[in-house]
Amino acid sequence: MENRRSFIRKSGLLLGASLLPFPGCISFGSKNKLGVALVGLGYYSTDLLAPALQQTDHCELRGIVTGSPEKIPVWQKRYGIKDSNVYNYQNMHEIANNEEIDVIYIVLPTGLHSEYAIKAAETGKHVWCEKPMARTAKECQQMIDACNKNRVKLSIGYRMQHETNTQKIMNWAKTKPYGNINNVISEAGYNGGTINPWKLKKEMGGGAIYDMGVYSINAARYSTGMEPLAVTAEQSTRRPEMFTEVDETTSFKMEFPGGILVDGKTSFGQSLNNLEVSAEKGWYYLRPMQSYSGVKGKTSDGLVLPPMGKNQQAVQMDDDALAIINDTEVLVPGTEGMKDIHIVQKINEAAATNRRILI
Repeated sequence: MENRRSFIRKSGLLLGASLLPFPGCISFGSKNKLGVALVGLGYYSTDLLAPALQQTDHCELRGIVTGSPEKIPVWQKRYGIKDSNVYNYQNMHEIANNEEIDVIYIVLPTGLHSEYAIKAAETGKHVWCEKPMARTAKECQQMIDACNKNRVKLSIGYRMQHETNTQKIMNWAKTKPYGNINNVISEAGYNGGTINPWKLKKEMGGGAIYDMGVYSINAARYSTGMEPLAVTAEQSTRRPEMFTEVDETTSFKMEFPGGILVDGKTSFGQSLNNLEVSAEKGWYYLRPMQSYSGVKGKTSDGLVLPPMGKNQQAVQMDDDALAIINDTEVLVPGTEGMKDIHIVQKINEAAATNRRILI
């Protein structure tokens, strides 16, 4: 079956110039907001990012990049996108000349992130990129270098780091209200539903360890406030006929400074959504820890952590927009995404060799 990369490269339709004005389009909002162009109109853009952009205060949806011409009139009618702000994968470099677009958001399969984030950076627009950042740490570094060269900001879409209860856990790693941390359990996975075909392809950055595993890895890092020293891992599948190239389930143990141990797990075949921290003087958890809404938790002394109550993606994009407007550091820079991908590669190596791998 033709993969997404092949489809993108073969889809040579020159879409933008051929479109007629769409009747009844809604007008653009305040010019004080940053204009965002979404690259890739799959589920995450369609069902989550585009609706969330309607709830932001500092940015708005103004452009799209797609290889599916049948989607264009639907998006134009729903969001009032001008013909001049519609692009395909062959002409997206022309966004460089579009003053209405300030940010290009890469929402493609992981295996395409590096290629298109670099193209986005070369337009001189700021770059937001969905997680996982890329397939390899080398690709991540290339993305970082391209954004630095073009003097644009790069932010990775780790929505959890913008969520209030997660931020409390991150702060507790520094303040240690329950004493030094001893152990952490970090698990993220889902069971049921349709798995996007590209997530079963190694070349495209598929597999549970990339898709859901970065939640577990990132949570292990932000809940301890440290970087791991070594890892062991094993990978398995209950559906070998489906998972011929990538992992269905990965279990791993991470060793952190001070003897802290993290039991991590990720899966396409098990429902997992849990972050537990055990410390000298108590414990606390987030359960669920990475859902699109309803992230909540509790502590050993009875403190309840209620859900944030705001759209996570909207908060994420507003935070990133403010970093651009105020020229401050983004909350989740490319270096943060690259650290997780480096660990993903070490976990895969540990699983393939059945050895303890130093990080």
